[in-house]
Amino acid sequence: MTTILLYSFTYLAFAVAAVLISKKLGLGSVLGYLMAGIAIGPVLGLAGKETESIQHVAEFGVVMMLFLVGLELAPQKLWQLRHKLLGLGGLQVMLSVAAIAGITIAIGKSWQMGVAVGCILALSSTAIVLQTYSEKNLMQSPGGQAGFAILLFQDVAAIPMLALLPLLAASHHHRSGPHTTNLLADQPGWVLAAVSIAAILAIAVGVRYLVPRMFRFISKVRLNEMFTMFTLALVVGIATLMSLIGLSPALGAFVAGVALANSSYRHEMESHLEPFKGLLLGLFFVTVGAGMNFALLHKEFWVVAAITLATLAVKGTILFILGLLFRLPRMGSKLLALSLAQAGEFGFVLLTIARQSHVLPRAMADRISLVVALSMLLTPLLFIFYDKVVAPRGIVEENQERPQDVIEEENPVILLGHGRFGQQINSLLTACGFHTTVIDYQADTVEGLTKYGSKTYYGDATRPELLNSIGLAHAKLLIICIGNREQSTEIVEFVHRHYPNLPIIARAHDRIHAYHLHHAGANYIIRETVDAAIRSGRLALEKLGINSEKAQELSEFYAARDRYQMDKMAEKYTPDLPVFANEPLLETAREIDVETAKMMQAILRGENVEWQEDPESWTRLKKGLA
Repeated sequence: MTTILLYSFTYLAFAVAAVLISKKLGLGSVLGYLMAGIAIGPVLGLAGKETESIQHVAEFGVVMMLFLVGLELAPQKLWQLRHKLLGLGGLQVMLSVAAIAGITIAIGKSWQMGVAVGCILALSSTAIVLQTYSEKNLMQSPGGQAGFAILLFQDVAAIPMLALLPLLAASHHHRSGPHTTNLLADQPGWVLAAVSIAAILAIAVGVRYLVPRMFRFISKVRLNEMFTMFTLALVVGIATLMSLIGLSPALGAFVAGVALANSSYRHEMESHLEPFKGLLLGLFFVTVGAGMNFALLHKEFWVVAAITLATLAVKGTILFILGLLFRLPRMGSKLLALSLAQAGEFGFVLLTIARQSHVLPRAMADRISLVVALSMLLTPLLFIFYDKVVAPRGIVEENQERPQDVIEEENPVILLGHGRFGQQINSLLTACGFHTTVIDYQADTVEGLTKYGSKTYYGDATRPELLNSIGLAHAKLLIICIGNREQSTEIVEFVHRHYPNLPIIARAHDRIHAYHLHHAGANYIIRETVDAAIRSGRLALEKLGINSEKAQELSEFYAARDRYQMDKMAEKYTPDLPVFANEPLLETAREIDVETAKMMQAILRGENVEWQEDPESWTRLKKGLA
């Protein structure tokens, strides 16, 4: 008992420490788990024979992950994405598997080994890539959207791969090992195929109609733990059935998840399984790291390094060419090539299946495991290379390809940025008959608006020479709608310094950005989500029983008090001091919050509250526009 507790504490403690450090460095949780395992095993030598036993339990996290992936992929959603998924994603997987398998066969390995290695290395790291896309705001870029489609297809493609690897063993000179309990091991192929199809259909139909009825029955009992126990029993039962007939448990779990994707209990099942999935999957990656053969890496470093670099080069080339064929911008194709060239976490899962099925010998499996891990460890460096080298050079190339438009007209209103924020303002002003000069740095947006009939100029508003050429000296108003915080603040600073009499309305991402814009010299600052949030609050008051007139009065009063609070806090804000370390600013906020609450509750009681917003407020606009 003590030994089990000691090993459990060691694995969990190292996992917590490594993941926290990895997340802090922006490397993602999967790399954190791998580094924890490397520290426990190859570095400190704390792992023993228990690693394999823990891995057998932890592999169930993969089954849960596939069940949850299936829950997110309703059949109609898969149908809607069919063109991009099957086109870009399908070609990436097929070409990568074919290229890697061809190279493996060319160096003298069997075709079964080639296909297995191709499947393992063709998949990329969903966890690392999507997290990095989100952190670097790349998800909405053409390259980011294409990358997401490929990753989604890879997640789906991993399911047939899990089923394929044991079948490769059947045609290989090795057979499944004694650790499996396959009731159909001695049956002819047609029996195996018939039973497999019947089992998958039974799972799909069974869970579709029986599970909701079971959940309704459990809800009447009103024992929350029964939901958790039933969901776990469902996934374990499906995994057991698939194992008994020699198929991948993960395949059965995925089929069940897709069948339940439209169920009203989908979120209930997700919430109950997510903690178990996260814990077991984390332990799985820790055991992978702990079991890495660093002695082999030391002995065959150049061989492993060469295979890793070859994998990155082959996949990167295929991704870049596909990006160009699917008419992505060159920048998007480069992002695709650098971000998805690595092998991924599913590679470890497939590698485990390949080992258990004896498709790959241990020595080769150890080498491929090192290749997968090293390629994942190199991914953050590839993203840094993209940020520091590729992206800046790409912007220069795009600027050279399309020169900035020459702006000869001078209008009373100049609007920078025509995205979801700026287009509403421009539409309102032009509808009222005002002439505007609109500048945007997205070529697609400019071309589309010009085709639509709305004159828009292409240009980089952060460049001083452009700002000096657009008629700011004669304009009556500048509206900055750019989403990038740093860029919008720099523009405000430049314009306020060179054209101090020009009123500036600036879009702010949040309060902190608003403070920076205030210090930069903006006259009026609009936080982009405040109006929508206050309108939502007004609707909430009405639904809570307050009549619409009173709710309108309260929301308008709150909006005025919020502007007043922004004024006072901006005076206390210091750019070099973190917000929660600025005690005078926090004290001002607390005092105004308390005062506002007392006033609003007095209004609710029907009392007359006398308070007037400062007419010189730096965030105030003319009545009706705030």
